[in-house]
Amino acid sequence: MNIEVIKEFVMQNWLVIVVALIILFLVLNVVKTMLKWAIAIIIIAALLIYSGISIEQIKQTVTDVQSSTMDTLKKEATSIMLKEASKATYSAGQNGEFTITSPNVELKGNTKSDKVDVTFRGISVGEWKLDNDTIRTFVEQAQKNKTAPAS
Repeated sequence: MNIEVIKEFVMQNWLVIVVALIILFLVLNVVKTMLKWAIAIIIIAALLIYSGISIEQIKQTVTDVQSSTMDTLKKEATSIMLKEASKATYSAGQNGEFTITSPNVELKGNTKSDKVDVTFRGISVGEWKLDNDTIRTFVEQAQKNKTAPAS
């Protein structure tokens, strides 16, 4: 979205924006129920629609931010895996299940599967295939480290 378009919209519709903000402020201070949040969302949505921003643009922006965030988390998790491989512990469970834990990364999987669930600093970053060299190295190093019984 072009910043010049937003500037032009604000300059042309400053009165509408000020009135909407005053109404929003009054609703948030006067109404004390969940209704106030519904009204606030309606006011904000109406202002966005009035400004010409479409729901598709909002969805696309949210999708882009989410995708970018997940990519960043995956890259950081991969980097941390390499650094923490020597600290990782491998715990074998029943039926081929295993858990590999390091200070910031946790992998859960099954020896019969080629995928593991990866958690990075308490945030699930999805299911990854074991064909990744970094993950394979992390698993192998954890197996070489002290093997602890599953809890």
